[in-house]
Amino acid sequence: MVYFRSMALLSVTGISKQVNDNFQVKAVSFTQEPLQQIAIAGETGSGKTTLLKMIAGLIQASAGEIQFENKKVIGPDDQLIPGHPGIAYLSQHFELRNNYRVHELMEMANKLADDTAATIYQVCEIEYLLNRKTDQLSGGEKQRIALARLLVTAPKLLLLDEPFSNLDVQHKNVIKSVIRRLGEKLNITCILVSHDPSDILSWADTILVMKDGQIIQQGTAVQVYRQPVNEYCAGLFGEYNLVNKDTLVLFKDMPGIELNGKQLLIRPEHFSVSSSANATVKGTVQRILYWGSYFTLDVQIGLQLIRVKTNNNELNIRDEVHLSVSSDNVWYV
Repeated sequence: MVYFRSMALLSVTGISKQVNDNFQVKAVSFTQEPLQQIAIAGETGSGKTTLLKMIAGLIQASAGEIQFENKKVIGPDDQLIPGHPGIAYLSQHFELRNNYRVHELMEMANKLADDTAATIYQVCEIEYLLNRKTDQLSGGEKQRIALARLLVTAPKLLLLDEPFSNLDVQHKNVIKSVIRRLGEKLNITCILVSHDPSDILSWADTILVMKDGQIIQQGTAVQVYRQPVNEYCAGLFGEYNLVNKDTLVLFKDMPGIELNGKQLLIRPEHFSVSSSANATVKGTVQRILYWGSYFTLDVQIGLQLIRVKTNNNELNIRDEVHLSVSSDNVWYV
C-alpha cells in the first residue's frame, strides 16, 4: 500500500533578508497547511512585516526559498510586477483611491462570479457601503473594503499585517469577526501579524514568535501562553509573574512545585485565593485594582510582589491572604 503525504500550501525554507550587515529576517523556516491559520507575534522591529512581504513576493529575499502550491515565490528583482498569484497582502498602511464609489473599486478588481463576490461583500459587511464614495467612509469601513477588494481577486492565502491597528473597539470587533469567517465560509488560509495577544490567542491554530528576525518559539496558543521559552515570549501574551529563587522557597509545600534552580512563571489568573493555610503561600495585599470583570491584587510574598487576578470583591489592602496554584499552571524558565 502506498501512502501519500498531503503537500503544504506554503513552505518557507531558510528565508533571510539582509540589509548591509544587518539581518531583518534570518534563516526562518516553517510550513502552512490549507486552512491552517497562523499568527506571527513579536516586538516592533522583530521582522514580522519583512517576512510577510517576502512571502507575498513584494520584497526580495537575500537567501532561502518560498514555495506556494509547489511553485517558487520570486521577488521583485526577478519580475516586472511584484507579487505572486494566489497570495494577497493587506498592509496596515493600505490606501483606497479617492473619488470612486466602492462598487467601482470592486468591479475593477473582481475576478469572481457575481454570486461569489456578493458572498464576500456579505462576509466583509460592506453591502450597504457599495454606493458610497471612498471619502465618505470611516477607518473601519475602509479596512473592510480594502480587505474585500483583495478577496475578490480570488486569493488562496491572505497575509494580514496589523489589520486591527488604529481601529476603535467596535470596528476592531467587526474586523475580527470578518477575519474569522474568511476560513469558515470562504476557505481562505491566513497569516496574521498583530501585537495584541487578544487578537491572536483565540484565533490562531499556530503561533510563531519572532525576535531579532528569527523564530524563537512555535506552537499552539495554549503552548506559547502557558509554556513560553523565555520572558520575552511570556510578555508578548499578557501579564505574568516570575517568582525568583528566593521567593520560590516559600512555595515548596505546594504539591508539584519543584526547587530546581529555575524561576517559576505563573500567570496572574492561575492563582487561587484561599482562606485555608493548607498547601498555600501566605502574603499581604498591597494594592487592589478593579477591571470590571475581575480584580487584580498585588500581594507581597517575602520580598516580592505577586500579581493575582480574582473575582473576590471582599478583600482589602493589608489583608492577609493564602495563595495556591496547580502544578499544571506553572512553568520553569
